Amino acid sequence: QVQLVESGGGLVQAGGSLRLSCAASGRASSYYVMGWFRQAPGKEREFVAAITWSGGNTKYADSVKGRFTISRVTWTVYLQMNSLNAEDSAVYYCAASRTAVSGRTAPEYDYWGQGTQVTVSS
Repeated sequence: QVQLVESGGGLVQAGGSLRLSCAASGRASSYYVMGWFRQAPGKEREFVAAITWSGGNTKYADSVKGRFTISRVTWTVYLQMNSLNAEDSAVYYCAASRTAVSGRTAPEYDYWGQGTQVTVSS
């Protein structure tokens, strides 16, 4: 069992930055893929970014590429978000997978955090 706890969400003006954190505990191990997803009201949950525990492989959604950076330090995964705009407003979820292939789809992930709200004011 893996527990994931997100933090760092909040209200920010357009053009600003936030850094989300996801602390993993329990039976997290080096072969997990960690991902960030987001869900806005009335929309489906969408992939944002993913990273292997080794940190050697990262993936991003086209909508955030060049603005967001995913990274990992020991058992914490970070999502640095820059140049935020109103379309980035959503609840952001951290997720962990033991068997992800692409890492871009929600069904690949076994564990989810409770989510943290990000609101970007325009």
